[in-house]
Amino acid sequence: MRIVIVGGVAAGMSAASRARRFNPDAQIVVFERGEQISYGACGLPYVIGGEVEEFDRLIARTPEQMRGRGIGVRLRHDVTGVDAQAATITVTDRTTGQSCTEPYDRLLIATGVSPVRPDWAVTPLGGVHVLRDIPDGEALDASVRGAKRACIVGGGYIGLELAEALRARGLSVVLLEKGAEVAGRMLDPDYQRRVRAELERHGVDVRCGVTVQGLTGKERVSGVQTDHGLVRADLVVVAVGVKPNVGLAKAAGARLGRTGAVAVNARQETSMPGVFSAGDNTESVHRVTRRRVHIPLGLTANRMGRIAGVNMAGGDARFPGVVGTGIFKAFDLGVARTGLTQAEADALGLNAVSVDVSSTDHAGYHRTSRPIHVRLTAEKGSGRLLGAQLIGENHLSVKRVDVVAALLGQRATAQDLFDADLAYAPPFSGVWDVLLVAADRLHKLV
Repeated sequence: MRIVIVGGVAAGMSAASRARRFNPDAQIVVFERGEQISYGACGLPYVIGGEVEEFDRLIARTPEQMRGRGIGVRLRHDVTGVDAQAATITVTDRTTGQSCTEPYDRLLIATGVSPVRPDWAVTPLGGVHVLRDIPDGEALDASVRGAKRACIVGGGYIGLELAEALRARGLSVVLLEKGAEVAGRMLDPDYQRRVRAELERHGVDVRCGVTVQGLTGKERVSGVQTDHGLVRADLVVVAVGVKPNVGLAKAAGARLGRTGAVAVNARQETSMPGVFSAGDNTESVHRVTRRRVHIPLGLTANRMGRIAGVNMAGGDARFPGVVGTGIFKAFDLGVARTGLTQAEADALGLNAVSVDVSSTDHAGYHRTSRPIHVRLTAEKGSGRLLGAQLIGENHLSVKRVDVVAALLGQRATAQDLFDADLAYAPPFSGVWDVLLVAADRLHKLV
């Protein structure tokens, strides 16, 4: 059996490793258009900010290590076409420019996502960056060294994490967000405002409701022109979102979902026999709403890859879906969410209600306790948990979100959460953890 994988980062290498374990006799070849495989892209802002020593620390496996496990890795090879009837792919060696065809018995398309670049961001000006892979990170890091004023466009995960990183590097930072608030796709409005206040407390100039119209400068960027005037900047980071790389799959005949990402079944199979898709280019099922969603996150990509790897190697595994769990750090705050926000539940027409609880992350009398805020959302009538949002001044405290995430996957109720036997000791929690308090109050409302 010959297994061919297009894309050598999270999903692709997880699939290759799992297929090798499941079928020691399979021939496995990975084609990666870049120069690195198996690295943690989520760590890029932390290298920029100095919390991680160097970009090489993000690399989990080298091509040599994978080859030592019997997995072929071909770097700088761009897969440009798939012939599903002939079961072949067309590959171009980016070093030599030569093209060839390669056969497959099972094919995985794990082409990830690309940063969205608005028209104004397509520019020859120096100092304008996106952040998606290690070369992007290296280019941004080099640019930071000569900069004084940064402008970040976009208030999502990357924009918020880079705001802290660039402030740590001594730059002044203006963050522009087109929407009403930062973290607009992640949190309810009052929780968004808490995040914005934390950014401003650390010197980030946050400007929301602003539309970028263009850039100024000669060889290097000197400013960002907006509908509210000019923002002076010698470094610009474009972080307005990502789009799934579906061109290869679409051209090959694979069906795309309503989200715009590749549609698959629970085995990660596309609509084409023998062709699988996994990772950030692929949609999944939301376990709370049962709807198709595109939520590109690291764990999801790795887990999809494992499922695809088993199935391509002759096994039978199923991907259960996602609940939309996300977490990030904004200076001294930890911020997390899972499931649905109240706003998202309302938009879906669900009869939902939320409670807010402010407490301390462990026993209030303990000298290291810090404030934590929790919003818990459930469905009226059934009491089914729909989601949670947490903000804590000890950023580690918001990992409590995982308790709710686990219960969401089981379609548990507020009463189920209240009944959970959570760990207690004064340095870790109050005897009635903040989640239990919120669950008790929520149960009385549903």
